[in-house]
Amino acid sequence: MTAAVQSGARTRRRAVGAWATIGLFMLPALSLYVLFVLLPIAQAVRFSFFKWNGLAPLTEFVGLANYERALADPVFIGAVSHNVLIVVLSLALQIPFALGLALMLNRRFRGRAALRLVFFAPYVIAEVITGVVWSLLLQPGGLAEGALEAFADPSTVMLALFVIISWKYFGFHMILLLAGLQGIPRELDEAAAMDGASRRQAIRYVTLPLLGPTLRVSVFLSIIGALQLFDLVWVTTGGGPVNASNTMATYMFDWGFRRFQLGYGSAVAVILFILALVVALAYQRFVMRRDIEGAVTIYGG
Repeated sequence: MTAAVQSGARTRRRAVGAWATIGLFMLPALSLYVLFVLLPIAQAVRFSFFKWNGLAPLTEFVGLANYERALADPVFIGAVSHNVLIVVLSLALQIPFALGLALMLNRRFRGRAALRLVFFAPYVIAEVITGVVWSLLLQPGGLAEGALEAFADPSTVMLALFVIISWKYFGFHMILLLAGLQGIPRELDEAAAMDGASRRQAIRYVTLPLLGPTLRVSVFLSIIGALQLFDLVWVTTGGGPVNASNTMATYMFDWGFRRFQLGYGSAVAVILFILALVVALAYQRFVMRRDIEGAVTIYGG
């Protein structure tokens, strides 16, 4: 009995020691996460309950008035609809285009490495530089002067912006999907061909199901990126003309840092954070659930 008790005590000490070691290794990263992520979020929530210009003391408490104002503002609702439009267009056009290029570049042919580099190059350019370059191209006398009308027309400016956004980001999704394709054994395609499947049938019934986890991650990143879209839009159009290209992030920046209404801007930031968080959790819960459970099961095995 005494030996069993001593063995149990040693097991508990080893477990405590293991958790202490894990905690020590996690402490630096956790401290940075609390300092640069959780604390700013808490501060934004606090500021959102005040009417504040960012300079004076926090004295004018307004409760939920900033949130009510944002949700009742047609300009903000329009900004939300613009984010949703970018999400829809990204899922309907950008991801399929990137998938098609990935399937093409996954085949062996001369020059595919150069094509990969060319298609991926726009992604490594900073968003601000991309916005400045496209603004110069679209200005009067620029190389793409004919497309200037699309940016001056409120009804087409979001579509024109989507072209720039797709040019900037499709290479990232292409490389991500290409990495997933290269993880699929070629023997499966060869087996499908031996069974009489055409190239299209092999892609539909073999490649795409196996590429599912990577494709779902690509879609997730596209959705979250579209909801948080800011710098490329701000540099290119500034949210104009007449708020026709506003996103939630540009709307927040405009009111918070240009009009010095940081209390109201903080409320918009909190709304954006909650929306992105709900979408992310829902997507992981209902779409990526099998991938996450599969990864945990493999690790546990």
